[in-house]
Amino acid sequence: MASSRAVPNLAFRRLRGHRSAAEFAAAVRRAAREIGEQVACDARYIGRVESGEIRCPNYAYERVFLHMFPGLSLTDLGFAAREHVRGRGARAATAAAAAAASDGAPAPPPPTNTTRTRNDEESDVLRRAFMTSGTATVAAASLGLGTRGDAASAASAGGTASAGMAPGPLVSIPAPRVAGRFGETEVSAVEDAVRRIRLLDDRYGADGLYRRAAGPLRTAYALLDAGTAARGSTADRLHAGAGELALSVGWLAHDSGRLEDARSHYAEALATARVGGDAALEAHAFSNTSFLARDAGRYREAVRAAQAGQQAARHLSSARLLSLLALREAGGWAGLGDRAACEQALGRAHTLFGRGPAPDADPEWMSFFGEPELEFLEAQCWSLLGDGPRAVRHARRASALNDPHFARNLALYRAQLAVDLARGGCPEEAAAVGARVLDALGEVRSTRIEAMLAETARALRPRGGTPAVALFLERHTGTPRA
Repeated sequence: MASSRAVPNLAFRRLRGHRSAAEFAAAVRRAAREIGEQVACDARYIGRVESGEIRCPNYAYERVFLHMFPGLSLTDLGFAAREHVRGRGARAATAAAAAAASDGAPAPPPPTNTTRTRNDEESDVLRRAFMTSGTATVAAASLGLGTRGDAASAASAGGTASAGMAPGPLVSIPAPRVAGRFGETEVSAVEDAVRRIRLLDDRYGADGLYRRAAGPLRTAYALLDAGTAARGSTADRLHAGAGELALSVGWLAHDSGRLEDARSHYAEALATARVGGDAALEAHAFSNTSFLARDAGRYREAVRAAQAGQQAARHLSSARLLSLLALREAGGWAGLGDRAACEQALGRAHTLFGRGPAPDADPEWMSFFGEPELEFLEAQCWSLLGDGPRAVRHARRASALNDPHFARNLALYRAQLAVDLARGGCPEEAAAVGARVLDALGEVRSTRIEAMLAETARALRPRGGTPAVALFLERHTGTPRA
C-alpha cells in the first residue's frame, strides 16, 4: 500500500503537460512498443506516479520513461533512487537504525518507505521474483526443483509428472556460509537448475515440469534481490543464471500452452538482460519472445523481436545464433503472408547455419539447434505460406532425427509432418505418422504437440472411412490430455 509519507511527483506531472492522464498513458504504451517492452500503463498508473505512491518504477517502466525523455535520469523524472526504495539500501538503513538503537545511540530517521511499493502493472512473475523473499539465507535454502511432496501437490493441482521422471529433488542449495552473501555454491546450483530443466524438457516435454520449476526461479531472483556476492564475476553469473532460468521456465509455460505466463517470464528475462548489460541473454530473450509471438499469431511482433535479437547478437560471434534468429524472423514474415521477406530471411538463416558451429561462442542453450530444427522451422514457414509440398519435404527431413535425447523434439517434428500430410491430401500417411506421435505421448507431455495432433485429427475426420485413419482417430479420442 502507499506510504503515509508519499510526496507528489511534481516533476513527472510537469512532463505530462496538457495531456490527460489517459492520453499520457497511451503515449507511454506507444513508447514501450517502440523499444519492444510490454507495459499495461493506464490513467490510474499515471495518477499513482504523480501522487508519489510509486516512488520508483519497475525496470520495464524505467526503460520506457528514459526512452521517452532522453537525457533525463530517474531523479530528473521525480523518482527516488532504486536503492532507497527497495533492496539492499532500504534494508541497510533499517539495519543501521536497529543497531543504533541496541547501542543506546539515537536512531537515524527511518527511510520513507521500507516496504516494497506495490505496482499492479508489474507482471506476476516480477512480483513473485522481487517481493517474496526476506533474506538470501531463506531463499538459498529453498532453491530446488521440487520434492516428492511437490510432485504430489502438482498432480493434485492438475499437473502430472511425466512418465519415467524421477520425482525427487533435482537441485538444492545450502544456506550461504555468511548470511546475506552468495557465492560459488549458490550460483552453481542456479546454473545447474537451468541445465537440468533443459535436459528433462528435451526428454519429457514441458507439462510435467512447469509447476516444479517455478520455485527455483523465485529463489534465484530472491538471491539477486537480497544477497551480495563475494566477487563481481559471481554476481554477473547469478544475474545471467537467473535470466536463463526465467527463459527456461518461460519455455516450459510456452510449450505447455500457458502463453501469458510465458510472456511474463520472457519479459522478466529481457529486463534482467538489459539491467545487466548481457547481450547474449538479451538475444536469447528476444528469440523466445519472437517464437511465442508467432505461436500466438502476433506475427508483426515476431518479426520485430527477431530483428531486435539479431541486433543484440551482432557482436557475439555465433553464426548459429544469428541463423536461429533469422529463422524466427522468417516465421513472422510467413505469418504475415510476405513470401519474399520470408525467403530472404530463410536464405540468411541457411547461409549463417552453413558457417558451422563455434564452440567458444555458441550459447549453451542452443544444443537443440541442429539441422533437424532448421528443417522443422522452415517447414513451419512453408506451412504458414500455404505451400504444402515444401512444408512436407522439410518436415520429412526434420523427422529423420534419430537421437533419443531429443524425444520431445522428435515427437514435435513428426506432429508437424502429420499436420502437413493431412492438409496435403495424404491421409493414410498422416495417420501413420500421427500414430507414432501418439506412441510418444506416453512419455512426452507437451500441450503444443497435442494441439498439433488435434489439428491433424480435424483435417482427417472427413476421411474417417479409411481404416488407418479411423484407427488413428479412435486412438486420438481415447488418449488422455496433458
